[in-house]
Amino acid sequence: MSKTILITGAGSGFGLGAAIGLAKKGHKVIAGVYIYQQVTVVKQLFQDEGLDITVMKLDVNDRYDHQRAWEYDIDILVNVAGTGATGPIAEIPVDYCREVMETNIFGPLELTQGFVPAMVKRGSGKIFFVSSMAGLTTYPFLAPYNASKHAMEAIVQCMKDELKDFGIRVATFNPGAYRTGFNDRIYEQVDEWYDPKVNFTKEGPIRDIQKLLAGPDLQIPPQSMIDMMVDVIPSDEPHPFRNMLPPDIVDWCKDYQKRMWEEMV
Repeated sequence: MSKTILITGAGSGFGLGAAIGLAKKGHKVIAGVYIYQQVTVVKQLFQDEGLDITVMKLDVNDRYDHQRAWEYDIDILVNVAGTGATGPIAEIPVDYCREVMETNIFGPLELTQGFVPAMVKRGSGKIFFVSSMAGLTTYPFLAPYNASKHAMEAIVQCMKDELKDFGIRVATFNPGAYRTGFNDRIYEQVDEWYDPKVNFTKEGPIRDIQKLLAGPDLQIPPQSMIDMMVDVIPSDEPHPFRNMLPPDIVDWCKDYQKRMWEEMV
C-alpha cells in the first residue's frame, strides 16, 4: 500500500537517497530540505529521475517551516536532518554544543510533536529518527554529536513506549561510518575555532581521529543503508526498533557498551 512519507534532511545523503528510493517504490514523498537554494537543485534532480516528489524548505529549527509541514496529512515521518561539531569537549565553545542539540534534538522533537495528534486520532502512524552508532558509543573529539545522539536514543525509546498503545510505531536508524560527506564536514568544523597555538589540547590526536572517521578507508558507500531505510520505513510488518548497518558495527557497539561497565579510571 502506498504511504505518504515526509523526510527531513532530504537535500543530501541518507535523506535524499531514501526519498528517491521510496518514490521509486510508488510512495508519495515530501522531501524537506534545509534552505531555499536546495529546493531548486533537488527539484531538478527529481525531475531528471522522472520522479514526482514534493520538495519544500524545511529547516527543523524554523517554526514557520514546521507550520507549513504540519499541513500535510502524512502516514510516516522520517527525521534525518542533523548537524555536528568536533573538538575537545573541555575547550569547545558551548554555543557549538547548543547548536547541535537544537538541530539534532529540539527542532526534530518539536516538528514531530506537531504530527503526533493526527496519528493518535487516526490510530496509526510511524515515526523514525536517524540516530547513529554515535548514539551508542563515543569517539574522542566528537562529544557534541555523541551527546545529541545519546539524547536522541533516550527520547526515542521513551516515545516508542509512550505511543505504542495509540498504534504509533517509533524506531531508529543507526548508521555506521558511511561516505555521505557528513563526517567530512563535521570534522572540518573544528577549524572554525581550534588553534593549536592557543588551545591546550594537542593537534595530533584531533587530526588522527579526523583521518580515521572522515577518511577514505573507514567510510563505506551509503547505498546499503539507504536500501534498508527504503525497505523498513513503509513496512507494515514488525521490524527491529534499532536498525543498524553495517553488521560488524552492531557487534562493535555491543562490545563497546559492555566494556564501559568494566573500564577503570
